Order: sequence, then C-alpha cells, then structure tokens
Amino acid sequence: MSIITLTTDFGLADGYVGTMKGIILGIDPTATIVDISHEISPQDVREAAYTLCAAYPYFPQGTVHVVVVDPGVGSERRAIALRTPRATFVAPDNGVLSYVVAREMVEEIVDLTDPRYHLSPVSRTFHGRDIFAPVAAHLARGIPLAEFGAPLTEVVAFPLPRPQVRPDGTIVGQVIHIDRFGNLVTSITSTDLADHLLLREGIIGIQGRSIRGIANHYAEGTPGTLLALIGSEGHLEISVSGGSASQTLEAEVGDEVLLKATGHEDRQ
Repeated sequence: MSIITLTTDFGLADGYVGTMKGIILGIDPTATIVDISHEISPQDVREAAYTLCAAYPYFPQGTVHVVVVDPGVGSERRAIALRTPRATFVAPDNGVLSYVVAREMVEEIVDLTDPRYHLSPVSRTFHGRDIFAPVAAHLARGIPLAEFGAPLTEVVAFPLPRPQVRPDGTIVGQVIHIDRFGNLVTSITSTDLADHLLLREGIIGIQGRSIRGIANHYAEGTPGTLLALIGSEGHLEISVSGGSASQTLEAEVGDEVLLKATGHEDRQ
C-alpha cells in the first residue's frame, strides 16, 4: 500500500486539491491519500514547515509527503524530492523542508527536472498539479528517486528558531506557531526546561504578562486563566483556559517568550 500526504495553502473552496488527487490516482490508483492540512496561511512557508514537522513522524515508513506552499511558483526556484530513512518529501526548494533536513538523515536529493514524470505542458502557476503530484505518484509506485532528475547536495533551509540562555539563566524563546485554538507554540522544548525549576516556581513572561509554573492540561484553572504547558509535540505552549491566548495577548509568531527559574508573583 502506498501512502501520499498533502500539505498546501490551497484551502478547499477551489478545485486545486481535488485536481492533485485526481492526478495521483490516475497514475497510482491504489494510493491512499491523506490530507495533513490545506489551511496553511497563504504563502507562509514557515507555517507549512512546522505543520509538516508535527505530522510526518506519525506516518508509516515509506510515506511520500507532498508540500505545496510555493510563493515562487514559475520562478527559478527548484522543485525537489528528498529521501530519508523514514520517508520521501516532494516540495519546492524554498525552505519548507527546513525541519526535515535539521532532524533527519538525508540520504538522497534530486532536482525534479525529468519531463517524463511531469504533466505536459507544465504551467507557470500550478506545479502542484503538473510536477509535484505526478512525481509523488510515480515515487509511490516504486520509481527510484534518481530517475527524476539531477542529484543535489543541499536544499534551501532557514535557521530553526532556537532558544537562547542569558547569563542570568533566563531562557529566551519565541512563538513559532499559533494553532486554530489560539494556543501559542514556542521554540522552547521540554528538554530546554530540564535544568529549571519551572514546574514549581518558574516564571514565564510574554507580552507583559507573567505565568507561574507549568500546568498539566488546557482546562486547568478557571475560564480565562493564562496557562503555560508542554504540548503534544514537546514544545512549551501558552494557552488560555476556555479561550484563545493569541486573542487575549494579541500575540503573533515571532513574539518573545521569557522563562526565569525564579521571579515575581503572577500578574494576570
């Protein structure tokens, strides 16, 4: 059984996603197609990179993951496929695979230049249909990656946001993702907290507000309470019980988050 996942910023109002699925099934009728998300913010490569990163480890080995968030479609940016021991990834070479190349051993990368595996003609505006979908289907059918184009040694990748530690021990991170519930996912992980007393007496600061300690779940405290907790991906999250931390704090991706092992009382 072949599994192909799709992550795009296409939404579902238009027929773009359905068209890609039609192309895939025309080449590999046995494929199982799984939608990771089609609600990535338009042209937001970093959001797509994080969304893919949060999902791909939970798929069976050998899955083909297709990502089409492609503000440079039709330009000189490359279309690539990348293989790791876990999976194969098909995407524009624009940084959308940054988390993958940082976390996985890359075994092979190719530039998707062989027209045998593209639709003809290839449009200037819909490479999801004309390049990425057919390549994914052929890969799922077992065509070796080397057949699709010239080998590459590296891909475009942005530096992953990593927390810094100040001389006084304060951890400085940032919001890297906001989910549909308004939870603020930060660059600080449970590993970063290992040597701090945050479970009992640490202070988390964001947007001029302070939170003491780490909660166990989203519903802890009375409605409207500002919470910090470790989310399912192992990242520190800022949440509001029964509400939206993004709206409450007027927070955005990139906002600074501070953690101190000691501090003042909660100032909610």
